[in-house]
Amino acid sequence: MRKISFFFIITSLITQVVSAQKLSPAATPESAGFSAERLKRIDTSMAGWVNRNWMNGAVGLVIRNGKIVYYNSFGNKDTDAKIPMLKDDIFRIASQTKAITSVAAMMLYEEGKFLLDDPVSKYIPSFTHETVLDKFNTADTTYTTFPAKRDITIRDLLTHTSGIDYAQIGSSNAKAIYGKNHLMGGLLVTDEKLSDAMTRLGALPLMHQPGEKWTYGLNSDLLGDLVEIWSGISLDAFFRTRIFEPLGMSDTYFNLPQEKANRLVNHYIETGGHFTKQNIVFAVDANYPLINKTYFSGGAGLSSTIYDYAVFLQMLLNGGEYDGKRILSRNSVRMMTMNQIGDIKLGEDKFGLGFRIVTDSSSRFFPNQAGSYGWGGAFSTVYWVDPKEKMITILYRQMWGSHGGELDEKFRVLAYQALND
Repeated sequence: MRKISFFFIITSLITQVVSAQKLSPAATPESAGFSAERLKRIDTSMAGWVNRNWMNGAVGLVIRNGKIVYYNSFGNKDTDAKIPMLKDDIFRIASQTKAITSVAAMMLYEEGKFLLDDPVSKYIPSFTHETVLDKFNTADTTYTTFPAKRDITIRDLLTHTSGIDYAQIGSSNAKAIYGKNHLMGGLLVTDEKLSDAMTRLGALPLMHQPGEKWTYGLNSDLLGDLVEIWSGISLDAFFRTRIFEPLGMSDTYFNLPQEKANRLVNHYIETGGHFTKQNIVFAVDANYPLINKTYFSGGAGLSSTIYDYAVFLQMLLNGGEYDGKRILSRNSVRMMTMNQIGDIKLGEDKFGLGFRIVTDSSSRFFPNQAGSYGWGGAFSTVYWVDPKEKMITILYRQMWGSHGGELDEKFRVLAYQALND
């Protein structure tokens, strides 16, 4: 009996250690199931991409079972001054902010602040009696509408099925309507509150009936406003006190401190193998992370390091816990990383509560397993989490170029080909 009890105690302790893995360097790649020789292909490829002027610089990170098996930087963050890219440099992560906003909402869901199928109008009255766009006149931006079949819900926001489109980068109709009503993507808004903008959004038409299509839009910005309503504090304060500080994410900000300004990577556009620094991106100052603001975009506003974001992803892979700090319950993580859109089309992938999900069918395209989840940011940052392989793969750049998507996928292949167990 003592032997059996001892066995269960040891098993329980091992399970707790595994579930709360903290990032640390692998003793050897082989100890984490990787081939050291095959990992060298990543270095060779990344250096080659810089030498062929396919990218100015990048940071790559591969983790398995909480062990860092690959972590390196290449190229320059300033091509004119020849300042090298460093592993702890800070990147504009844009839409990678969405996953953090989704986690913040689910934390408040666990506190009983709302239910996923609550209507948004329960918390923001301007979303009562919503309408759907019918006809749009491009000549004078007038339009007609018809009633929505139902109110949009919190679940609709988390899954991008609300019918809300994107300002600046969405459909032509949405860009015109949102622009006329002074709605922006939120990267640099300094003259109003998030709540004022989202209240205006509630009075504007949806681009389709709620729950009928997947449309990438301002859903996470609206979700960020709801986090502020439910928590009673700003989104910036909630992220900092409830997520970043507990996880030790000391380099993730809406407003990047001036003392860290030299670590912000420049943004470039590549044309014909030539890199030009961009001072204006998405019609805003590229230095927006350094400009103080109180409008916190839950859809795009954060800047971070690749390591900080890896900690956040490892927390999810651990089932909501990291280094003894529980952020979410494992069942909330399960809900977030499973199909939440039913038969709605998103290629052959699906979408959870904040993440794109690889399916059995779509897993045939790339080496990560079904059930993997991830997303990226408009400035060329991308990540994948593979629960079956217990693996995290992240690539960070700050550029637009002709080889952007190609290098994303090649990095993913290079990470997986090095698995050796």
